[in-house]
Amino acid sequence: MKKSIIYRTVYSRVARLSLAVLLIAAFFVACKKKVQPKESSAKVVKAPTSKAYYTCSMHPQVHEDHPGNCPVCGMNLIKVEVSQMSMSMGGNRVLLTKTQMQLGGIKTDTVKEQNTGEEKSLTGTVTTNENKTDQLSARIAGRIQRLFVRTTGETIRIGQPIYTVYSEDLLEAEKEYLLAKEQAKKLNNPDVDYQQLIAGAENKLLLWGLTRVQIRELAKTGEASAMVTMLSTIGGTVADVMVHEGDYVSEGMPILKTQALNSLWVEAQLYASETGSYRDHDPVNVSFPDLGGQSIKGTIDFINPELSGFSKVDLIRVTIPNPQGLIRPGMQAYVSAGGGEKRSLAVPASAVIYGGKGDLVWVKNADGSFSARIIKTGPGNSSYVSVLSGLTAGEVVVTGGAYLLNSEASFGNSDGQMNMSGMDSKMDSRMKMDPRMKM
Repeated sequence: MKKSIIYRTVYSRVARLSLAVLLIAAFFVACKKKVQPKESSAKVVKAPTSKAYYTCSMHPQVHEDHPGNCPVCGMNLIKVEVSQMSMSMGGNRVLLTKTQMQLGGIKTDTVKEQNTGEEKSLTGTVTTNENKTDQLSARIAGRIQRLFVRTTGETIRIGQPIYTVYSEDLLEAEKEYLLAKEQAKKLNNPDVDYQQLIAGAENKLLLWGLTRVQIRELAKTGEASAMVTMLSTIGGTVADVMVHEGDYVSEGMPILKTQALNSLWVEAQLYASETGSYRDHDPVNVSFPDLGGQSIKGTIDFINPELSGFSKVDLIRVTIPNPQGLIRPGMQAYVSAGGGEKRSLAVPASAVIYGGKGDLVWVKNADGSFSARIIKTGPGNSSYVSVLSGLTAGEVVVTGGAYLLNSEASFGNSDGQMNMSGMDSKMDSRMKMDPRMKM
């Protein structure tokens, strides 16, 4: 009996000890386990990084990472904020912001058939159209007391006051007119035609520069004056003022000269050996480098029959319209005359960038981005270059600001595949042939 009690006591203690050991082991195992965070099904989207660079409004190919002056023209650089995601869309696709489009002067044109025949280009100068000039002259002798138009470039209109003149002769003519009017009222001599006297005196005042309104005012007041304001009988832009206040003028002496800027001449010189290539009324294209290469169609309306001086060069003249007044006398112009009609699929010459790996153009995509594309070009002229492969009719190519797109591609891609370092002697030779392609 006593032995049984001892066995039960020992067994109970062993059981309790085993349970304690198991609890301690379980505790240590639980402590060693790490809580693993539950993986989220949402993906972290990296916010588009923004970067800024500094560029020149006149030379958008300049990209600097700090403010300063343009290394080309010295103007202050302006800051442009660019979103990295919006600027580069992968590969050679570039999407410009509105600010970049404005700064770069991006222009586009549609690929289509054009005349790529041989052209001859002449350098000319814009001059005034002498057929549209006019001159205001003094109608009567006297001294200029006041001059209302003093500088060139002013625009005057018909009926505008030009100058005030002091003239004794005009004073006597006014008195003669007033006397004829008074005699017609008071005298009743049937042998005298008073109306004829009045008409003669009035015509005299008209010939000496007074207007009918001024003559009616003279009849109304009945007061003659040696000081009379002369009104303009012509309109246009003042090209020259030939008198000053206090000058004495005689009848017929020029006061000022005007020109009409809505029609201008472009005059170009050529050697005597080249005159056989041009004829009156030949169609030509006139472009202006100061206006971004803007082109106007015209015809040759004059070829000088004489060679000028010892230089032995001839002169041709083209009349061009200028309704908006953008073209100004003194501007440089290029006159291109076609040597033959040859139509083919073509792009404007300004759209092609010539490089060592091929000729490149920038094509506008449907989403508004731009992509560079290598094309094969054929013969052309200063206006258009024929396309043998790489483009189809109807596609839109960049004709202005293509170098900005190259700069943006270089700026957004570290490999620099689209930089301008690949330009070779082909580009230099084309720039020599066509000075309009110079930047």
